[in-house]
Amino acid sequence: MNYLKTVNLKSEPSFDLDHFFELTADILCIASYDGYIKKANPAFSELLGYSIEEIMAGHVSDFIYHEDKNITSKLRDSINKDKPLLNFENRYVTKSGEIVWLSWTSVSEPSQRLIYAIAKNVTHIKNLEEERNLLLTNLTSVNDQLKQFTYTTSHDLRSPLNNMISLFGLLDISKIEDPETLQYLDMIKMSALKLKSTLNDYVDLLSQEEKINVKLEQVFFQDTLQNTLDSIKTLVTNSKADLQVDFSEAGEVKFNSAYLQSIFLNLISNSIKYSKPDAFPVISITSRKLKNFTQLIFTDNGIGFEMENVKDKIFGLHQKFHNHIDSKGIGLYLVQKHMTNLGGTITVDSQVDHGTTFTLTFKD
Repeated sequence: MNYLKTVNLKSEPSFDLDHFFELTADILCIASYDGYIKKANPAFSELLGYSIEEIMAGHVSDFIYHEDKNITSKLRDSINKDKPLLNFENRYVTKSGEIVWLSWTSVSEPSQRLIYAIAKNVTHIKNLEEERNLLLTNLTSVNDQLKQFTYTTSHDLRSPLNNMISLFGLLDISKIEDPETLQYLDMIKMSALKLKSTLNDYVDLLSQEEKINVKLEQVFFQDTLQNTLDSIKTLVTNSKADLQVDFSEAGEVKFNSAYLQSIFLNLISNSIKYSKPDAFPVISITSRKLKNFTQLIFTDNGIGFEMENVKDKIFGLHQKFHNHIDSKGIGLYLVQKHMTNLGGTITVDSQVDHGTTFTLTFKD
């Protein structure tokens, strides 16, 4: 029996690609290497509020949010060199002044000097992220303020209380003959001592609050790294990042699993986010065993920063040192909080265009 089937290509239905271009809800466009849009679909026009003719008459940078123009221009130059652009997010400004977020995938056609691009509107996702980050930072800030207020109040109360207790030591009770007065003085002294003890216990409890509420366990670096990479697989793959990992000297630490994964996530994401436009990210993650400490060292070949300008602000909340469109000034703040809340430390060394090194020290 003959199972081969001859296909008559002429009998196949013809596909109207222009019709597909017109109907799709995603943004489709074709642009020249010099940044002018040669063809745009109705979805692009509807989103921006400009007519197709207006979009094609202007340069693409005319529609881009001013803070994103520089990085978009650099990446467009990379596409012109036949490097595909995957999942790049930037902001556009509509005719009515509204800011919208688009996620782009673009490829070039060198023979025609054209760029073919498709984008999705991710504004709603960005708004949700912004709300989440705002809530997180507000809660963290309020918690820190309350904690600082408690510490300050406790300290301010203990000082006059200690003075009161010292005064009892200066009293010559042998000159007091009234038994009731002696009894009252003894009760006041005992109450002051009890109050001092309570304040001391309360301050100690506050100091240990994080350790009490956060579960400590033996956490393996390799497992944590793998879980982190699984969660950002697309980001790592698209960036073509080269991860050089060596945990042979120290493979585990007593810490909180969620905290450590957050640390890995933020440091790796930052290394990719702030990589050089003309080089793929190279990220080294190694461990080191010292006498009473375990260390993790994160090093990258990114754009770095001037230490003299940022050394006192690097781990501050909402501190940003580059004009990256996705920079929130939260990641390093959280990394430092995770380390210090559990008794660890983090230091940083960096040079402009020579990368950054973070050294995390964990207490054994």
